[in-house]
Amino acid sequence: MGTLIQIAQLILCLSILVILHELGHFLPAKYFKTKIDKFYLLFDPWFSVVKKKIGDTEYGIGWIPMGGYVKIAGMIDESMDKEQLKQEPQPWEYRSKPAYQRLIIICGGVIVNFFLAWFIYTMLLFNNGDNFVDNSKISNGIAVDSIGSIIGLKSGDKILKVDGVVQKKFDHIPMEVLFGNEITVNRDGKETTFLLSDEGKREVIKRAGKNFLAPRVETVVDSIIKDSPAMTCGLQKGDKIIGINDLKTSFFDEFSTALEHVKKDTVQIKVLRNNTEIVLKTKPTKEGKIGFYPDFSILKAAYITQKLSFAEAIPAGFNKTISTLSNQIRQFKVIFNTKTEAYKQVSGPLRMFKIFKPVWDWTFFWSFCAMFSIWLAFLNILPIPGLDGGHAVFILIEIVTRKKPTEKTLEVAQTIGVVLLLSIMALVFGNDIWHLITGK
Repeated sequence: MGTLIQIAQLILCLSILVILHELGHFLPAKYFKTKIDKFYLLFDPWFSVVKKKIGDTEYGIGWIPMGGYVKIAGMIDESMDKEQLKQEPQPWEYRSKPAYQRLIIICGGVIVNFFLAWFIYTMLLFNNGDNFVDNSKISNGIAVDSIGSIIGLKSGDKILKVDGVVQKKFDHIPMEVLFGNEITVNRDGKETTFLLSDEGKREVIKRAGKNFLAPRVETVVDSIIKDSPAMTCGLQKGDKIIGINDLKTSFFDEFSTALEHVKKDTVQIKVLRNNTEIVLKTKPTKEGKIGFYPDFSILKAAYITQKLSFAEAIPAGFNKTISTLSNQIRQFKVIFNTKTEAYKQVSGPLRMFKIFKPVWDWTFFWSFCAMFSIWLAFLNILPIPGLDGGHAVFILIEIVTRKKPTEKTLEVAQTIGVVLLLSIMALVFGNDIWHLITGK
């Protein structure tokens, strides 16, 4: 059932974004009295799942999950309909319209995606406030695992800046580390700046960015797993573990590391309970665990909610939209860096549903919609033939040179763009299928 809910959220999200993007082309085209032949969600080669003609326009749903499209009469697009272009240009055709009108029509989808994200972020900030973990309140610094160590971080580091930018929000730091070049930390009371390791980023990406750094906490027991060694030896909620055998362990990461080295052996665990030191004996599991969850109340104490009025939420929503766009651009640097091997983890529709929660969470849903709307805007504005940005480039060249490119030039460019985009889609779908088959 959880998987069905995830898939339903993905379908709804993509449907909203694609329809609104295409409306961004459709509405200005209609305003400039340009004929629209088709308005489709998904692509429909050979047949449509659903279709209905209203006026001059056929509305429908295709079957290939590659977004959607608006077929504008007299425009050289992915349909490559050359028969219409052989006829004399008609006043209701795209090719007959002034350059500025064509530019507005072609950029309409991207503009809608941008303003949609801005609107969603504004409403989320207005309704929920700006929620984050205050980095300045993470008093004990961070705890890192072996992957965090490869990046260059050490347990106890207090992260100050990434690429010279002060890090206010702790929950944003993992992404900033992944996209950044250098980091500044307070290590043992001294400010240190060093380059972030691409090899470490590769390992982080392989593990989908999980748990390579966390707030460093003392080993205070929050809850105990049933029938675990912790329960058997008498460990209780609120106990503070201060050592294992003869080794002092002030923090949970130190305790976990020490336990790894003595797994399968009976160990003595030193505990502070009501300010009294006691010793408990237990035998860890073969994985080096004793079965309890530590208290992460430091996160609750550092959690901030800044309430915003609607007037405050509007510029805050704009800033969040620009920040999201910036991160989309920055991640290309990671994807095209062969050392990180991030290209191997690129997901398409067959795996994207896993991003969503197995229960319906409207806040997460709309946050993802806003982020993905910016992603679609960024991808579509790239100056690649076949995308909106490719069409816009030719129109801008026409405006500057006052010379319209020949239809043959546009056809060749469109063909190259379609082949390129289909190749990318084949790689993305192939990557999805490979991961699904292998389970990796």
